[in-house]
Amino acid sequence: MQRTMTTPGTLAELDEERAGSVTSDVPSSLASDRLIVVANTLPVRCERRPDGRGWSFCWDEDSLLLHLRDGLPEDMEVLYVGSLRADVPGAEQDDVAQALLDRFRCVPAFLPKDLSDRFYHGFCKQTLWPLFHYMLPFTSAHSGRFDRSQWEAYVLANKLFSQRVIEVLNPEDDYVWIHDYHLLALPSFLRRRFNRLRIGFFLHSPFPSSELYRSLPVRDEILKSLLNCDLIGFHTFDYARHFLSCCSRMLGIEYQSKRGYIGLDYFGRTVGIKIMPVGINMTQLQTQLRLPDLEWRVADLRKQFDGKTVMLGVDDMDIFKGINLKVLAFEQMLRTHAKWQGRAVLVQIANPRGGSGKDLENIQAEIDESCRRINGQFGRPGYIPVVLVDRALSSVERMAYYTVAECVVVTAVRDGMNLTPYEYIVCRQGFPDLDGSGDDGPRRKSMLVVSEFIGCSPSLSGAIRVNPWNIDATAEAMNESIALPENEKQLRHEKHYRYVNSHDVAYWSKSYIHDLERSCRDHFRRRCWGIGLGFGFRVVALDRNFKKLTVDSIVTDYKKSKSRVILLDYDGTLVPQTTINKTPNESVVKIMNALCADKKNVVFIVSGRGRDSLEKWFSPCPDLGIAAEHGYFTRWTRDEQWQLNNQCSDFGWMQMAKPVMNLYTEATDGSSIETKESALVWHHQDADPGFGSSQAKEMLDHLESVLANEPVCVKSGQHIVEVKPQGVSKGVVAEKILSTLTGNERQADFVLCIGDDRSDEDMFEQIADIMRRSIVDPQTSLYACTVGQKPSKAKYYLDDTNDVLSMLEALADASEVTDSPEAEERTSISE
Repeated sequence: MQRTMTTPGTLAELDEERAGSVTSDVPSSLASDRLIVVANTLPVRCERRPDGRGWSFCWDEDSLLLHLRDGLPEDMEVLYVGSLRADVPGAEQDDVAQALLDRFRCVPAFLPKDLSDRFYHGFCKQTLWPLFHYMLPFTSAHSGRFDRSQWEAYVLANKLFSQRVIEVLNPEDDYVWIHDYHLLALPSFLRRRFNRLRIGFFLHSPFPSSELYRSLPVRDEILKSLLNCDLIGFHTFDYARHFLSCCSRMLGIEYQSKRGYIGLDYFGRTVGIKIMPVGINMTQLQTQLRLPDLEWRVADLRKQFDGKTVMLGVDDMDIFKGINLKVLAFEQMLRTHAKWQGRAVLVQIANPRGGSGKDLENIQAEIDESCRRINGQFGRPGYIPVVLVDRALSSVERMAYYTVAECVVVTAVRDGMNLTPYEYIVCRQGFPDLDGSGDDGPRRKSMLVVSEFIGCSPSLSGAIRVNPWNIDATAEAMNESIALPENEKQLRHEKHYRYVNSHDVAYWSKSYIHDLERSCRDHFRRRCWGIGLGFGFRVVALDRNFKKLTVDSIVTDYKKSKSRVILLDYDGTLVPQTTINKTPNESVVKIMNALCADKKNVVFIVSGRGRDSLEKWFSPCPDLGIAAEHGYFTRWTRDEQWQLNNQCSDFGWMQMAKPVMNLYTEATDGSSIETKESALVWHHQDADPGFGSSQAKEMLDHLESVLANEPVCVKSGQHIVEVKPQGVSKGVVAEKILSTLTGNERQADFVLCIGDDRSDEDMFEQIADIMRRSIVDPQTSLYACTVGQKPSKAKYYLDDTNDVLSMLEALADASEVTDSPEAEERTSISE
């Protein structure tokens, strides 16, 4: 049963696409090898011409989307899809769209103003942005409460973006790279239309821990949409870890790491996870460092702060940048380290706020009050301790401040990446003639105090990391940063510059596209088809030889055969896994008896369950064979004695294994031990998903160590860890049944094997191998069938237990029922 439930959004817009859904990809209008970059806004600036007639356009040189082209192959065309930062009247939209496509290779998505407000200012900024920055709406005035109409607007806006992408898409050749939290629903729309489309996504904001993310009413819908991508990128491992934890806890999907790559197996598709912090555009910055007006600006600032040690903060004015905490920490530094009074200056550049709200107004008021207090207490003629620059600065002005600062301080309480430290390091490196020192001038130096809650922190190993909420510790870090010996500052700067210079935006985009190509390598080698409605839609990708078992084909082979073997798993095959009452119903018993009544058939239940339960449940089936505990015990009919299929009679290992399992059971709430006659099984399906999985891995290692010299094997399965004798598996018992028939001159010419979990894969593998060993007739019809559309060693699948019973019922109807007793014949076979 599901551990959690959520109320789905109103997804009529998504469901409408079902009519146009296709199994194979639909060709589109443009056919060339391209990368289509999709984001909320295009990397283009536009403004109305002074005469009011038409629009003028230019590239936005500060846009990351523009710079990522530097890392792409020269022959790869880049097409941009996004909205404009301007309200273009409907009558002019066609002309504007054509001009942008022709001149900038941009495809604008025009959203109606009301929809745009509810999409961007509503769901994006009032729900997703606060949540992804760890703010919960405890009251209606604190952040935004979930509003379903805003969610519906978000879905509709994403649909409109998808339509613009589809208009220019060639699904056979194009890659689609989606950016940031504004377009979390877009992958589902695209995947629904083009099953094999190569889709990448990169999140430029933090991803919250599962404890916060689970509060979102549409949490499952967003996760499932992202899983329709081929590669999902994050700045840091923490963000990726939180996403993976959400997938585990809310969807039951576990990740695997193989040869350094992390992937999620989602219905036969491997969804890759990419961890790579974005870099800066080194070429652009170095070009700006050569601008003629930078030199005189630097000279002016050096004159202004002559004899002072400048500490710099460059932040947007919002509630997460921690500017107020930085100012308080600087005040504490001046108070506890009086030597810096009159010498240290904090220049805080506060870019004008883009948002609004009472929280932001309160923080701004606190910053202003703190600055007045500090300047009043510690200021003197010619010395202003805190210089607050609350206006927008040009890039050259900002770089001039970077150049004169001894230290940059970033105290954001939560930030996706924050490239301020990177820009500062490059500006401090500068060029030899920037300060008139020449090629043989002094070695460059820089210092950083950065919050541990920002994305760039892990990559800056020489920075002093702080918890910005700890004012005293931040004050000490600020003091340490400017008091360190010069040689130490130089070494740290050199280390940081080597990293920033080599891991620029071109390196980031090149690495991402390389991994996206690798993730999509098998797209056209596998059969794909879509299933599900709304955000439950997903693509199942399986081997081309893997197909659904049709009743007509198997009945035809069934009727032609003369010696049949039918091997059936129980849980998940004859009864659903989610059913609490596992007793077989009358229909199952009736089908089993009908199949057993045909003298050509040998029918076995092959289960991991104990023999007592199976014996009791199938007592009405006198001619049914049972292999219990994965084949450790077998009997061919009800009246036979149980046979042991393993010579191991020493179960002393149980006395060694059980104390270990007891230890983990006591420490793991919701876990339990199942004691079988031949095995011990530790179950953790009712435990916390993360903790249960962690404990299972630890127990597996512990048991393997304790039982290293015992004749047992320790295996993990779906929410279980099992210890059982070596040589016991469903595959072994399947081979024994078939070999017994061959030895009694009843070589099988029809084999049907059905199961649903990992233990049945042994049976499928063994069945596939019996042909070459002449255990069955060379013309045997082999049907290895798994339950559910998932990767398997079986060649066939049925959707669920209802399909299984319907198919078995069709075989029963085609059986030749005789009045002769079958028990004697099966007894002779087993003997």
